[in-house]
Amino acid sequence: MQAEDIEVPIINNLNGNGDRQRPKGKDVFKDQQKESESSMESPNLEFEYGDTDALTAELSELYSYTEEPEFALNRDYFEEDFRSHARGRRWIELTAEEQRSHVMRLLDALEVTDRDKRLKVARAILYLAQGVFDECDTEVDVLHWSRHNVFLLYDMGIFTALLELLSMEIDNNQACSSAVRKPAISLADSTELRVLLSIMYLMVETIRVQTEDDRPEWRAAREAFKNELGVCSPLYNGEPLALLLFTMVTKFCSMNAPHFPMKKVLLLLWKTILFTLGGFEELQEMKVRGRECLNLPPLPEDSIKVVRAMRAASPPASAMELIEQQQQQKRGRRSRRPLVKQDSLDTYNERDPFKNDDARDEEEDPEDTDSGIEGEVDPLDRDVIIQPPPPPPPLRPPTERVNFPKGLPWAPKVREKDIEHFLETSRNKFIGFTLGNDTDTLVGLPRPIHESVKTLKQHKYVSIAEVQIKKEDELQQCPMSLGDEEVAETPTEMLYLGMLPNLSQYVIALLKLLLAAAPTSKAKTDSINILADVLPEEMPITVLQSMKLGIDVNRHKEILVKAISALLLLLLKHFKLNHIYQFEIVSQHLVFANCIPLILKFFNQNIMSYISAKNSICVLDFPHCVVHELPELTAESLEAGDSNQFCWRNLFSCINLLRILNKLTKWKHSRTMMLVVFKSAPILKRALKVKQAMMQLYVLKLLKIQTKYLGRQWRKSNMKTMSAIYQKVRHRLNDDWAYGNDIDARPWDFQAEECALRESIEKFNSRRYDKNKNGDFVPVDNCLQSVLGQRVELPEDFHYSYEMWLEREVFSQPIQWEGLLQNP
Repeated sequence: MQAEDIEVPIINNLNGNGDRQRPKGKDVFKDQQKESESSMESPNLEFEYGDTDALTAELSELYSYTEEPEFALNRDYFEEDFRSHARGRRWIELTAEEQRSHVMRLLDALEVTDRDKRLKVARAILYLAQGVFDECDTEVDVLHWSRHNVFLLYDMGIFTALLELLSMEIDNNQACSSAVRKPAISLADSTELRVLLSIMYLMVETIRVQTEDDRPEWRAAREAFKNELGVCSPLYNGEPLALLLFTMVTKFCSMNAPHFPMKKVLLLLWKTILFTLGGFEELQEMKVRGRECLNLPPLPEDSIKVVRAMRAASPPASAMELIEQQQQQKRGRRSRRPLVKQDSLDTYNERDPFKNDDARDEEEDPEDTDSGIEGEVDPLDRDVIIQPPPPPPPLRPPTERVNFPKGLPWAPKVREKDIEHFLETSRNKFIGFTLGNDTDTLVGLPRPIHESVKTLKQHKYVSIAEVQIKKEDELQQCPMSLGDEEVAETPTEMLYLGMLPNLSQYVIALLKLLLAAAPTSKAKTDSINILADVLPEEMPITVLQSMKLGIDVNRHKEILVKAISALLLLLLKHFKLNHIYQFEIVSQHLVFANCIPLILKFFNQNIMSYISAKNSICVLDFPHCVVHELPELTAESLEAGDSNQFCWRNLFSCINLLRILNKLTKWKHSRTMMLVVFKSAPILKRALKVKQAMMQLYVLKLLKIQTKYLGRQWRKSNMKTMSAIYQKVRHRLNDDWAYGNDIDARPWDFQAEECALRESIEKFNSRRYDKNKNGDFVPVDNCLQSVLGQRVELPEDFHYSYEMWLEREVFSQPIQWEGLLQNP
């Protein structure tokens, strides 16, 4: 697969399907009116970001609604065998020893050669992992027995047996070839794979989640399972489980195995990496420990706590509100200064009294209709109050009327190179020469410069990545004197080592799946079919069945986006903490595979509709559907959906994609310019309509890095967004993000920057992972006796043809004696 396989159009004048179009005036007006109403009515979203959703939600998303009849099938196959041994008793009534003996019987039965019998036994094991729901009265009981049974299954070695069966199914060329020839693939083509992956997912997810009442033996089992999954164990063919799943993803995307159930594969892959490497809380702890080991000062704050304490700001107004206000201005008076309610994105509760009238006029002069006026119009105050121009403000504002912020949420940071750049500029200006990287000598500089340097050094922040880059440069310069680097065999290191040979294929495959699952993607005949594990054998014939399948397909795509976005973000964060160049090679593969325009294309939709989408049928979610009587479904009940304010997985996916985009573009000038070229500013501004603090923070970060390149007019027209950036995003003390002073001095040379980075990455990989490294520095033995005395391994039949070899290779070859006399 090549990076060109992922075609993402430029994000300019695209409709929802990715087609270019010229919108008509009435349609634009209607769309803007809808956006205006949604922006004013959008409430604060009570969303708490975390590694995953609640356990019941994560378990329910494993199953498609089309798979619902299989729950009863699993139960029947279990009871068919269980009744002959239980003598009328239920599973929950058996003693621990009796349960273990029955699991052992199932484990033995998994080894039969008959494929159909193996499938029946696997379904019986799946019923155990699902919590023997037929013997439970409530959802809590189902989860309790599911947890009990999963630890029992792991203790009896079921997971290893399942892994062997999964490897057999992956290598089943007959199933792959028949699936390739089929014109339409359905659930029936992946039955064995779905059953095996479901059991493995239930085991990984259940054991991963810790509870307060876990037994001591369960805690020990969790650590053992975590080590087995993360380290190259002989049980898994000498490679982590994640690599086997990555192989399934690439095989599916290359069209060699179109019947693979990708949703289950991706969910299991995500949860495996989350379990073995750790989630966001563990990442923060590892970062703190890593800084301690490198003798770096502690972090100025806990970023997770700061983000959770933030509150959402009101979104910028849409173009529709701008049109209404302009019409009311024309009717009321000629002056262009109506009293509009101040947007709560601003820090202060009223206009800055120090600002003159010209600045106010400039602020209310929009550049384009997409940006719109940044002031929010409250639904209660939509009628603009027309008053004569206000009197000029006093020289000093009344202190009780201006609410100054108590403090910014983030401590400012300064990099070492920022201090060096500041001193270089100051020395050139005041004394006419520079001192290189010297940040201590301040001779000849005026007193204010001394104070500035002191302030900068107080907020200097040295990241782990900077230390790693510096150490890598030293190792490259002095490979002999510094010797070999000691590399700890952490789960992250082992995963990177396994992924490195096929890293580009893994990245491109994930982005292909993300593109196919994005709601803005247009279906193509040559695109991969991601619906193989959701479409039934017989297509729906009634309107109700069609509606149910439509909801199921949309839900299926949303879950795929959720799993891929979370997986990519986890990989980027763990690789960055392990070594910065491991992060850089993954991010470069993502950039070369068009990840930046792909994410922007994803956000080029009505993001409020996506986040509030109700593509779920609560009564069909597991474990609700196996405990309660299913009511009769009607078209009205399907249209109503659930009563939730927002869809957790969709908001989670949006935040993850924004975080990935931030990681790809941070401190990368050429990639920042890609955001500008792809016209990301209006797309990102529309995402500010979502009133959730964390999502707004990452949108504002992406806007901040490109504001200086958007032009003075854009900044004047979007002063409230600029104010929000000032409030919510961390400050770099000498970063002139709000101006445009260094535009001419920073040419955009994408290839040069990426090639220089690629060269550093290849040097790192060659030094650290190349088996033939430092071949030029291997000492040479010049002693004739020791060289002739070495034992050389020769093939067994060499002595038969020794004389022939001697004649051909030695005696028949003319020796050019004069060549020895010539100068080399």
